Amino acid sequence: MNCKVASKFTKTARSYFDELNIPVEIVHLTGSVELGPITGMAEAIVDLVATGKTLKENGLIKIDDLFYSTARLIGNPLSMRLDDNHLRDTILSIESTNAL
Repeated sequence: MNCKVASKFTKTARSYFDELNIPVEIVHLTGSVELGPITGMAEAIVDLVATGKTLKENGLIKIDDLFYSTARLIGNPLSMRLDDNHLRDTILSIESTNAL
């Protein structure tokens, strides 16, 4: 019997394990995927992780990184020039939060 891996991102998980030539059964879960191993529905998960706090709280450990991503705030240059301070205020708020 193959290892069961739970994920919301079944195509990504399938692609990852196929590339490694590791036979696994992918179990589609939504919501709190980290509960898959706790409930016995799966032995491992593929999920998005920001800090790893939820993994740690559920007794899970990271085995591998599938890929890295970043989020970007993108603005139209014309919007920046015509801005009546709403966009600039938002940017300053973000910058002040990130400075903490």
